[in-house]
Amino acid sequence: MSRRKFLKNTAMGAGTAAVAGTGLITSAPAYSQGREKLVMVTSWGRGLAGVFDAAQRVADSVSAMSDGTLEIEIKAQGELVSGIPAVFDAVTAGQADMYHAADYYYVGQHPAFAFFTAVPFGMTPIELGNWYYHMGGHELHREVCEEFGLVSFLGGNTGAQAGGWFRKEIESADDFKGLKFRMPGLGGKALGKLGASVQTIPGSEVYQALASGAIDGTEWIGPWADEKAGFQEITKFFYTSGFHEPGAGLSVATNADRWDKLSPAHQKIIEIASAEANQWNLHQFLSNNSAALDRLIAGGVQTLEFPDDVWDEFGKASNEVMEENMDDELFKKVYDSMQNSMKLSSRWSALSDGAYTRQRDRVKG
Repeated sequence: MSRRKFLKNTAMGAGTAAVAGTGLITSAPAYSQGREKLVMVTSWGRGLAGVFDAAQRVADSVSAMSDGTLEIEIKAQGELVSGIPAVFDAVTAGQADMYHAADYYYVGQHPAFAFFTAVPFGMTPIELGNWYYHMGGHELHREVCEEFGLVSFLGGNTGAQAGGWFRKEIESADDFKGLKFRMPGLGGKALGKLGASVQTIPGSEVYQALASGAIDGTEWIGPWADEKAGFQEITKFFYTSGFHEPGAGLSVATNADRWDKLSPAHQKIIEIASAEANQWNLHQFLSNNSAALDRLIAGGVQTLEFPDDVWDEFGKASNEVMEENMDDELFKKVYDSMQNSMKLSSRWSALSDGAYTRQRDRVKG
């Protein structure tokens, strides 16, 4: 039994009362009544393209669906807490009610958090959704979060992320040695094995770090969000495909004690609003990326791909990172579930969507 379950059960026991003459045990509902406000902290700077939009979408939908009886007040990065770890800590400590972030920022708390954003050579957005909603992923997300007093849902997706921006071309894996590069999660740990000096920097601070030379390169998201961030003003070498985040999920996490005080209706509204934002946000990114890429290229950006031997080294390093965590029972449980789901999803999609798009592009020219 987790520490939180023990404390909760103890509290429930203390709060029950016997109904005179019946022998029945009753307890009053724990949830609040009437209008409520939740404070949401985020790892995103206010207005940061796509990712902050997803947090705002959740808040707006919750207000609309609850007819204003439940309000989410968003505190962007730096407004209530500063720094990526502080977002997680504020919610687990009860300083804030909920967060919107990428859970792979919190692999230091538990490496299994990475699976609910992205892992190297992991799931596409469709595969992630299949696993999360129909093949046990959400239940595992809840299991990982329970130990930290959180109730979590997917609440956004960036789609496949680019390999990133570099000051020079990458011709071999040796070019990563000593390279100061911004990449969170297990992908960052894999780059570290290639000799990179890996940085985890909040999105709102990446431009300045790249411009000042504090970092030599960065991954962020993709053409649209990266253009908005302005990285093309600093360097023109843009690698369009990366190994690290083939479909990055974003999370809405609520302090579990605060969650338990919400009415069932308000709980369901948060769940549905998160799921809707998850879908809406993915297509926000996808619908904007191609036009943004055209603008970047017109502005002199060179679109590049890593050589095959570099991809091979990415794969070796990523496998090492995964193996290093397999002694953790929960990590292995989530990994095995994800791998099984990914294999099943990709088998059919290759035969259906994959074959169709190849033929469509051939026939249509």
